[in-house]
Amino acid sequence: MKTSDLLVKCLEEEQVEYIFGIPGEETIDIMESLRASKIDFIPVRHEQGAAFMADVYGRLTGKAGVCLATLGPGATNLITGIADANLDRAPLVAITGQTGMKGMHKESHQYIDVVEIIRPITKWNAQIRQGEVVPEVIRKAFKIAQREKPGATHIELPEDLAEMEVNEDIQPFKARPTSIGSPETDDIERAVAMLKEAKKPLILAGNGVIRAKASEELVRFAEANNIPVANTFMGKGVIPYTHPLALMTIGLQAYDYVACGFDAADLIITVGYDFVEYEPSHWNDDRNKKIIHIDTQPAEVDSCYRVELEIVADLRKTLTELTTASGFDKSWGMVTKLREMILEELSNHHDSTEFPVKPQKLIHDLRHCLADDDILISDVGAHKMWIARMYPATRPNTAIISNGYATMGFAVPGGVAAKLAHPNRKVVAVTGDGGFMMNSQEIETALRIKTPFVIVIVNDGGYGLIKWKQENKFGKYTGIEFTNPDFVKYAESFGAKGYRVEKTTDFIPILKQALADEVVAVIDVPVDYSENLKLTSRLGKHICPI
Repeated sequence: MKTSDLLVKCLEEEQVEYIFGIPGEETIDIMESLRASKIDFIPVRHEQGAAFMADVYGRLTGKAGVCLATLGPGATNLITGIADANLDRAPLVAITGQTGMKGMHKESHQYIDVVEIIRPITKWNAQIRQGEVVPEVIRKAFKIAQREKPGATHIELPEDLAEMEVNEDIQPFKARPTSIGSPETDDIERAVAMLKEAKKPLILAGNGVIRAKASEELVRFAEANNIPVANTFMGKGVIPYTHPLALMTIGLQAYDYVACGFDAADLIITVGYDFVEYEPSHWNDDRNKKIIHIDTQPAEVDSCYRVELEIVADLRKTLTELTTASGFDKSWGMVTKLREMILEELSNHHDSTEFPVKPQKLIHDLRHCLADDDILISDVGAHKMWIARMYPATRPNTAIISNGYATMGFAVPGGVAAKLAHPNRKVVAVTGDGGFMMNSQEIETALRIKTPFVIVIVNDGGYGLIKWKQENKFGKYTGIEFTNPDFVKYAESFGAKGYRVEKTTDFIPILKQALADEVVAVIDVPVDYSENLKLTSRLGKHICPI
């Protein structure tokens, strides 16, 4: 068999279902091997879209998503999606072709050292130089990509090696799960002692809790001790927003209601928390908080994150043991008042009929139309800040936000992957008009492979988040405006359905219709982003109920 055949056999052993990519001359042997495989190769319209699809598939399933590109420009087009997966802690394996081994020592057509270029944005990468090592390389790539903290790995296969024959007796390595250790008894006892002493403890839950499938254990621990829980952007849904201990989302780089809780707290218990989302300086600038760090990895060193206790162990086991060993009533009255203030703001403008649509109203209507286990995917832009702060999630992995790398163009290809991962759920991708045009070509991919989902374009005719930042700092803005195509006609040109919201009361019936039709649909929604500066002004004031 050829080296490419062995590579595909190894991918099958890893239970790979889909490979997203664009074929190239240097990957034709891989493509031929895939032709006879049970793996479904999904041709996309841009390699960046392939990487984002693998990224979202990985974070929703816990299994590494796989993307494929050829050498040179094909490989470099993957880079943004690879980096996003790596910083957003999504398991991803990228495979790229390369020119033949005999041409790498000199100037060759389209040759660049892709391994070195991609090295800084992956957990591990390598070039395959012998066919016999393919099983080792593939197993290592998947093992590292899926191991906590998950991220991206990369494999390069030169075209001449791909077509070489290898021994038929060489077999793939068996994929075996790895376990994370249990917490030390002494650490549990120390944590319980610190909790007993604390007057106002607070839990900060990150995406690590969702990856560990430890949400129920986290809620039980919080309930056993009446500890309020705040979550990061990517931790949304770790505790239902309806829960009386839920303090919603922290992450805006402005003083928010939930920040009041951090100000008042004397002990912060971080669980599965990641600096790439929200640095400790935003919630512990005075460096006066006692911190218990619970994660699968040791704490990052930071002057504002000086932990008194690290529990590096399996999150589910740790939270279960803490629940069993504790049971203190740590309720503090301010939490109820904070929740009231947050919930009141969640309902702000929910009856508004003003047009263009207020972002708060848009988010309210999205929540109204989606079931608890439906999936909302947010692109990056001003709308992301509103979604992260105000979209109420009740279950993990139902509000997908790029917030480690925070890259535009993420939502449309992400919607394709989400529908593949969960075909029985409704999927809505919310994107700004800027982010939409970066990867809107993947509408064709969605139609071709029959993955119906709805794209909501939050349309303000510019790069709204940057305008928001510029106005906050300088009182004026520059370089952020552009013109758009007719999004309805644009969608229809692909064969998708297109809708334009012309009054605020149109949105709910249009969205319900699009979801019910199980089609690829684009909804153009003009938005009133004058609310951005109003929010900034309000959050800049002292708002704590102390």
